[in-house]
Amino acid sequence: MSLIGWRERERFANPGGEILTSDNPTLERLEDQLRWYSKKSRQNQKCFKGLKVIEIVAAAFIPFAAGLWNDPVITGGLGVIVVILESMQGLFQFQQNWTNYRSTAEGLKHEKFLWQAKAGPYKDPDNPTLEALFAERVEALISTEHAKWATYQEQAGKQRKMSET
Repeated sequence: MSLIGWRERERFANPGGEILTSDNPTLERLEDQLRWYSKKSRQNQKCFKGLKVIEIVAAAFIPFAAGLWNDPVITGGLGVIVVILESMQGLFQFQQNWTNYRSTAEGLKHEKFLWQAKAGPYKDPDNPTLEALFAERVEALISTEHAKWATYQEQAGKQRKMSET
């Protein structure tokens, strides 16, 4: 059985009448995938930001090294580091994976929350509740913010690629 919070161990009746508990394979699958996507998102974010920090530092040292030491090996080596790091980013797609995995994790959380609140597509049309309305409005706000973040990340990646060519 997966490690699930006390609130998620409660039984949830869906409009179809089935009971979804922490023993339900669908909920366990959801929790498993949510953990996987969140972990992979964090890993890719760390790789992307780590590569970028090293790349920025190496690029910033090129003119400094050229003026201070006038040694083509040092300045050339820093340039090679920048190219290698940028090539690794292009090959492994850390930024794209980060945003894609984060979007999937947020989508899974969205569905889980709507299910637990019996809202959205999971609500009983014959018995709407204030909790369902509240859940739908909260999720709409969160989804809007996430969509803005994902769009910004995508545009930043495109601008970066355009500036490299």
